[in-house]
Amino acid sequence: VQLQASGGGLVQAGGSLRLACKASGRTFDIYGTGWFRQAPGKTREFVAAVNRSGHSTFYPDSVKGRFTISRDKAENTVYLEIKNLVPEDTATYSCAAAIRSGRWYLGVPSEFRFWGQGTLVTVSS
Repeated sequence: VQLQASGGGLVQAGGSLRLACKASGRTFDIYGTGWFRQAPGKTREFVAAVNRSGHSTFYPDSVKGRFTISRDKAENTVYLEIKNLVPEDTATYSCAAAIRSGRWYLGVPSEFRFWGQGTLVTVSS
């Protein structure tokens, strides 16, 4: 499985952004897809996950209401929409794929087998 993240950029606070994670290869092996972010000097943080059908989504409390994850199965793409961006959202956002059932829906990084490169989101105040 290969993952390609895109959609990052410079956005003003209060704006919105939609990130995309396109999967290729053995996509039928994917149980769930997650998004993580890492700000400079900080640890990686789980922000959203979606199951293979796209019907179940998972978020930590810290982003509920502003982050929306969705899956386009036909395009093998998972999207992460972020609304009301704040400077604290500035980070490199990466997507990852879990290929077995387990605790991936809790955002446990070790549950994700494949990782894409990150896309940088910068929020200006």
